[in-house]
Amino acid sequence: MEKLTICCPCLFGLESVLSGEIRRMGGEEVQVTDGKVTFQGDFSMVIKANIQLRTAERVLIQLGSFPARTFTELFDGTAALPFEDFIGSLDAFPVKGWSLNSQLHSVPDCQSIVKKAVVKRLGSVYHKTWFEETGPVHQIQFSIHKDMAALMLDTSGQGLHKRGYRANSTLAPIKETLAAGIIDLAHVRRDTLVIDPFCGSGTLLIESALHALRIAPGMRRHFAAERWGFVPEARWNTAREEAHAGIARDARFRGIGGDLDPEAVALTLDNARKAGVASRLRVTQADITDFKLPEGPAAVICNPPYGERLLEIRQAEELYRTMGRVFQPREGMSYYIISPHEEFESLFGRKADKRRKLYNGMIKCQLFMYYK
Repeated sequence: MEKLTICCPCLFGLESVLSGEIRRMGGEEVQVTDGKVTFQGDFSMVIKANIQLRTAERVLIQLGSFPARTFTELFDGTAALPFEDFIGSLDAFPVKGWSLNSQLHSVPDCQSIVKKAVVKRLGSVYHKTWFEETGPVHQIQFSIHKDMAALMLDTSGQGLHKRGYRANSTLAPIKETLAAGIIDLAHVRRDTLVIDPFCGSGTLLIESALHALRIAPGMRRHFAAERWGFVPEARWNTAREEAHAGIARDARFRGIGGDLDPEAVALTLDNARKAGVASRLRVTQADITDFKLPEGPAAVICNPPYGERLLEIRQAEELYRTMGRVFQPREGMSYYIISPHEEFESLFGRKADKRRKLYNGMIKCQLFMYYK
């Protein structure tokens, strides 16, 4: 198959991290815009992206883009795209999407127009007026932004943050893709010691281990495009075998976790076993007031409880003050703390060396980085 335009949405603030991943993976003509990275590659790159990317939310094939100021333009532009290259006569092709700052603002109406246009296109190819849609699902996604429409096919199915190791989580988990982005920004290496004193369900520790050991996050799960049929299963298996061969088993990474809640400790260990990295982690019940600096270099990476969700605001603020006392500056020590509190630096007692705006779900946060 010829080159495809591949689009990977990501959490706001992680665009540069994702674009770096894609370039290292071999993606061509990489373009970065708010909340997504677009690049060129063949279907082997689609497979590789699903299995290996850590900070992408999905892997989409973009079929085309065009101006869509009216329903007629939306219908005609959609009907001109080659859906038959991917969708068979029995396949299901549901439609979903969004519109922002555009004349076509009714999403249900746009959904209906796109569906009718795809039916017309496929009907002319397969000589049918009605489609059973009993075959594999080919999720069609549209976006309309400032009167420009883009039509895409979702190759991932479940979001890529669904690694498979976290069936259960604590009350305020951090998304796996966000955790992976923070790990990248923290420059975790093969021999890094990572400490998370608020480990919760273990996401930051587990993603650190996966990153350091070069374990592909999608190696153990399946994707929607595997069921499409036109790409042999052997190509997916080969990509998984290549990912498996790339694991850095000789890496000296270690992770230390703590949490006041014994159930969180048990959950972290259970999730780590599912992810295949339990032997690299040591997790115990511990209070932040008992935190001690390790002897050598280490990176503390954590998502402390937010006052509006887990603690009273004043309790959370006292927690930040305690962190400032025990997270002492020292040669070889770095701290990466994500928090939504606007006065975090004042409460912590030191200005960050660098900050990065990120979103944990719908919560606007800052990643406070201390490394000098």
